[in-house]
Amino acid sequence: YRRGESQGTVVAGGNGSGNRLDQLSSPQYVFVDRDHSVYVSEWRNDRVMKWMEGAKQGIVVAGGQGKGNGLTQLSYPYGVVVDQLGTVYVADAENARIMRWPKGATQGSVIVGGNGKGEQSNQLNWPT
Repeated sequence: YRRGESQGTVVAGGNGSGNRLDQLSSPQYVFVDRDHSVYVSEWRNDRVMKWMEGAKQGIVVAGGQGKGNGLTQLSYPYGVVVDQLGTVYVADAENARIMRWPKGATQGSVIVGGNGKGEQSNQLNWPT
């Protein structure tokens, strides 16, 4: 919704549940950047999508290579934040890690956790 309007506009997805670039499946978290691009983490597709303002389909900016623990993969992504450089930070819940994906990168890096679920100082337990 824009301020003062009574009807909203679909800005991401809206074409049923699925894994196409114009679909979402189990969206979890949303982040909107200063350019009004919308970032959505998706559980079922294990990816983070970016939808630029007015776009009819999104761009995979993290994950999207199937569920797993490789540096090109996510498993149940939750919280997502994007910095001013376009770097995506995502809570990779099942892998108990926080991943960083620089703008345009095809793989991310582990910046926190990644040492299995647990309570030790180098571990996380289902980060959100």
